Amino acid sequence: MGDLFQPTHLLIIAIILLVLFGAKRLPELGKGLGEGMKGFKEGLKGITDPPVAPTVQQTAAPAPPAAATQPQSPPANPETSFIVCTRCGGRFENPHGFKVSDFVCRSCSARS
Repeated sequence: MGDLFQPTHLLIIAIILLVLFGAKRLPELGKGLGEGMKGFKEGLKGITDPPVAPTVQQTAAPAPPAAATQPQSPPANPETSFIVCTRCGGRFENPHGFKVSDFVCRSCSARS
């Protein structure tokens, strides 16, 4: 028995994948696979690395006058603190309060 991953074998596998999924679907599948691998690697990195304690640096900076400060944007309303996926109905956190009319989550966009 020869090597399993010879160029002719890889070519046959590529042709079968092209026939099964089509030319438009293959880049989406590759992107989803890449994102999944990236998330997996980040997850492993988070497990193996010890938690880093945040360092607090106290500097004596002069406080700006109260009249010169810009008003902060109002906190997000409870209605805008979550976004709902239009396909699966899943709720996702929206910390900045962006208004999105047609939101599709990553798992739904990978399936289409």
